[in-house]
Amino acid sequence: MTDFEQLYNTYFNDVYRYILRLSGDEHIAEEITSDTFFKAMNSIDSFRGDCDVRVWLCQIAKNFYYSYIKKKNRTEQVDEAALGELPDLSPSISDELSQRDEVERIQRILHTVDEPYKEVFMWRVYAELSFGQIAKIFGKTENWACVTYHRARKKILEGLEEENREK
Repeated sequence: MTDFEQLYNTYFNDVYRYILRLSGDEHIAEEITSDTFFKAMNSIDSFRGDCDVRVWLCQIAKNFYYSYIKKKNRTEQVDEAALGELPDLSPSISDELSQRDEVERIQRILHTVDEPYKEVFMWRVYAELSFGQIAKIFGKTENWACVTYHRARKKILEGLEEENREK
C-alpha cells in the first residue's frame, strides 16, 4: 500500500463526515471528499507539516465546499413569478427550510469569528471531534479546547441575537 493509499484510508471518513456536517448532503460530501483527496494527491509535496494531516485535508475540503457554495449561489437565480405560483409548503418542508436558513446564518456568522474559535467550533460541530482530539490538533489541553469551543458558541449566539435585532 502506498503512503497516499494509507492517508486516504486513514482520513477519508473524517473528511467525509466534516463536509457532510457542513453541507447536510451526502452527494455533495462524496463529491467534495473525492475532490479533496485528488487535490491532496497532486499537492502532497507542498504539505509542510505545520499542522496535523487531518487539519490540512479538512482545510482543502472546506475551501472546496465554500467554492461550491459560491458557484451554486451564482448559478441559482429564482424566477419571482414562478415563486408566486408555488403551492403552500407542508410544515415538514417549511421546518427543513427554516433549519437550513438557521445553518446558513450560523455559517455566515462563523466566518466573522476570529481564530482559533472558528476552527475549534468547526472541529467540534462539523467533524464531531472530542475536546481531547481538538486539544491534540492544537497542542493544547482538553480544558483549553472546551473553553474555546464554548466561547466560540457564545460569539455565534451573540451574532444571531444581533442579526435578529437588526431585522
